[in-house]
Amino acid sequence: MKKIRIVVAEDHALMRIGLVAVLQSDGGIEVVGEAETGTEAVEAYKRHLPDVMLVDLVMPGLDGVGITEAVRGEWPAARLIVLTASGGNEDIYRALRAGAQAYLLKSVRPQALIRAIHDVCAGRRVIPPEVAAQLAERMPLSDLTPREMEVLGLIVDGCSNKEIAARLDLAETTVKTHVANVLGKLGVEDRTQAATAALTRGIVRR
Repeated sequence: MKKIRIVVAEDHALMRIGLVAVLQSDGGIEVVGEAETGTEAVEAYKRHLPDVMLVDLVMPGLDGVGITEAVRGEWPAARLIVLTASGGNEDIYRALRAGAQAYLLKSVRPQALIRAIHDVCAGRRVIPPEVAAQLAERMPLSDLTPREMEVLGLIVDGCSNKEIAARLDLAETTVKTHVANVLGKLGVEDRTQAATAALTRGIVRR
């Protein structure tokens, strides 16, 4: 039986070695390439054209979502699995929207990971129950505009409305409107809750 050819993109050497060992323990999987950065991941996909690519969400340079977008943009039939230690529901949403066929937590058991790779290779999408539950919690109105994302990032940095206005060259009244929109879309009551939601849900990274 033809083996599933896979590329593993993971920046932590020990984790990557462990993943490769787990995958190679399955007689139906062959690891054909490895990558330590986002750029290397895209290059490795181009070089090997694997059946499946396993991608860590947090990578130097391009992150897992960026890698997925880049690979799927050039090879629309590419099958990617995003793996993360503790992704927020915004991370899950972005990864799936980018075209990932599976989103798994690094706490996944080895046999479940191997089964997911076989499923994805067969054209099936894999969303574990705990990941689906996080995705379901995502507020339907939480898509922020680029300007609202800038404002939210500065809220996370602890900036006041006056400071945000100065940094973005906006009127303070305009900033207040943006802040109100951000709070409403995130379903929170104040700036502290907005900053917490932004970080825990993966909307803003620090």
